[in-house]
Amino acid sequence: MDSTIEKIKTIKHSELDEYNKFSMLGSGQHGICFARGSGIRLYDLEGKSYIDCTSQGWALFLGHANEELRQAVYEQMGELGHLNQNSDSLPRYALAKKLTELAPPNLNRVLFTVGGSAAIEAAMKIAAKNVKGARQFVCLQDGYHGTSLTTGAASWISTKTAGIFTGFNSFSAITNNIFVRIPNPYLYRWNNTPDPEDCIDACLKTARETLRSGVSGQVAGLIVEPLQASGGQIPLPKRYLQGLRQLCDDFGCLLIFDELQTYCRIGDYFAAGRYEVEPDIICIGKSLGAGFPIAAILIHDRLEGFGPLGEDVHTFSNNGIAQVAALKQLDIIERDNLLAHVNALGAYFAEGLYGLQKKYHCIGDIRQVGLHVGIEFVEDPVTKIPDMVFAQTVKHIAQAMGLILGEAGYRMNVLKIKPPFIMTFGEADEVLAILEAAVQTALQKKQ
Repeated sequence: MDSTIEKIKTIKHSELDEYNKFSMLGSGQHGICFARGSGIRLYDLEGKSYIDCTSQGWALFLGHANEELRQAVYEQMGELGHLNQNSDSLPRYALAKKLTELAPPNLNRVLFTVGGSAAIEAAMKIAAKNVKGARQFVCLQDGYHGTSLTTGAASWISTKTAGIFTGFNSFSAITNNIFVRIPNPYLYRWNNTPDPEDCIDACLKTARETLRSGVSGQVAGLIVEPLQASGGQIPLPKRYLQGLRQLCDDFGCLLIFDELQTYCRIGDYFAAGRYEVEPDIICIGKSLGAGFPIAAILIHDRLEGFGPLGEDVHTFSNNGIAQVAALKQLDIIERDNLLAHVNALGAYFAEGLYGLQKKYHCIGDIRQVGLHVGIEFVEDPVTKIPDMVFAQTVKHIAQAMGLILGEAGYRMNVLKIKPPFIMTFGEADEVLAILEAAVQTALQKKQ
């Protein structure tokens, strides 16, 4: 009898429209059907190759079909796979200990959960449990923390930022109204004074005034992404993050770092370490499991954690397969010194993009931290008017040329380069060459 995999492979390209009827998407549209992947490349049903600069939701540090990960998962599956949350296991012990060794010194307790939204909600529960009587949270404009009814309410998708309430409009009547937003330090779009540092001061001043007089009662926590990825690849300045730490101390609320996208990709294990800020809670996910669903929160020693009474229960939060994959990925990152490579390759991309920026005035800003790389396209570098249509044209042309780029949420004029860590400098040159060719073609179409 044919294997399950072989049966799947019998689906023909001509049949995809029929199969699309059975698959409901929560985001995006049906597009390329990929048949396999290897390293930084994906291949469609017809064998065409694409360089994947999205790491598929930014989740694959080691690329596609990594053999060492496959072997580790295979071995663990032969020992033990799924366990209930209240069953102890060696993979969970080992991964929790490893993460605390890499995290800031005082964050020494770990809870595993099933995904990013669940991790953010777990962090909110911890904050509510420790800041007695608090009922509200503060978050940032352009922030993105998930799409559950709670985390979606803290994200730009539940506002009119994109001109409408986006798809989240369907749920606005039942979302939790517990978030107050403060401005984010988007230095590229600060026009009030010649000095971008003034933007940091203004944002911190507003944050202080909001905590003092803009929220009814005590605030439980301030949730922040150290780099706003979905909001436009906006790195938050070190001084700003350190200022938020001081404000949380002054007003008795917890500082929660949403590191779902910065974990390792920022060029350090945690943005908290890179920016020398000790949050009270760190949330990680996405890439944590090397493509397997897993997320986690790490909490400060001084906080009261969850007890045994069902405060945060998920059937699949103790998945040994995902835990082993996460451990093996960390082993490879350490062994191959990949974080140094992340910083070097990210800087290489930035240098190449700055060269393109000098040649093409449609490139307004380059933002790079580690392998978080954002390219903001504008109509004119002086007016900085966002050019969404042009950016999307570049994206689609690049895809036809074999390069998959990401985009930044509602800021569709910002394209992302966030490849697997294993990309070489030669492969980075391929990306830059295709990108330039796509920009040239898009400019010709625009004339």
